[in-house]
Amino acid sequence: MTAATTDASPTTLKAKAARPSARRRLRSPAIVLPPLLVVTALLAVWQTYTSAAAVDPTVLPSPWRVLSQGWENRQDLWDATLPTLQETVAGFGMSFVAAWLVAVLLDFSTWARRGLYPLLVASQTIPIVAVAPLLIIWFGFGLFPKTLVVTLATFFPLTANLAAGFASADPEAMRLLRSLGAGRTRTFLMVRVPSAMPYFFAGLRVSITYAVVGAVFAEYAGAENGLGIYMQAQKSAFRTDLVFAAVAVTAALSIALFATTYLLQRLALPWERATRRKDHP
Repeated sequence: MTAATTDASPTTLKAKAARPSARRRLRSPAIVLPPLLVVTALLAVWQTYTSAAAVDPTVLPSPWRVLSQGWENRQDLWDATLPTLQETVAGFGMSFVAAWLVAVLLDFSTWARRGLYPLLVASQTIPIVAVAPLLIIWFGFGLFPKTLVVTLATFFPLTANLAAGFASADPEAMRLLRSLGAGRTRTFLMVRVPSAMPYFFAGLRVSITYAVVGAVFAEYAGAENGLGIYMQAQKSAFRTDLVFAAVAVTAALSIALFATTYLLQRLALPWERATRRKDHP
């Protein structure tokens, strides 16, 4: 009786309730720390090698030189980043709208699924390297051809994951709604769309990593400004340190956009986080 009373005391219950939240607080550093340690170790090896071997900075600059020269030229880097970011957002916005439209069409129409899906898969065999210069020739050096390149690079993962998510809907839930008189559109919105959300965010994370790289590559094919043009100019001037600085900015943009997808998923799917807590206290 005494042991039972002790285990059920308010202090003990509060401690037990606090354990899951404490574990969750410890989980975040555990996720972030390993990649930070690996990156730090690689940078340390790189810095040590370039300093000890006295490597020519035009061949391989040290991380410290990349950082210092990037900071000194931060305004030029910022001016080059803005067009690339604009192309990324515009192209990904087009890809987002097109992916939803096509995925819904594939889900609603068997004929569209049979006719279009093989073509979508086949489109991934066409290298963007070959298409980008053609788009520049057809549409010029403005914003539109760059957004098309980003759209082509990010469209398929979004569409394929959305289509798979719609198909993963619980058939029992759909039959239940139909038995209650719900039409196909209502069933789609209440069952198929929620079931597709985890798939959608998985595709979003894959696509967003391609978006910035697609924009930079489009600028390499032909542009007036942007990070791709900045890299080409610095390469021609043998400023390898600034090329590395531009690459670091490109990577930082991709990582920031990738991390944003997790924030959006947390805001859009609050029930998923609650379910995860319940399954893994």
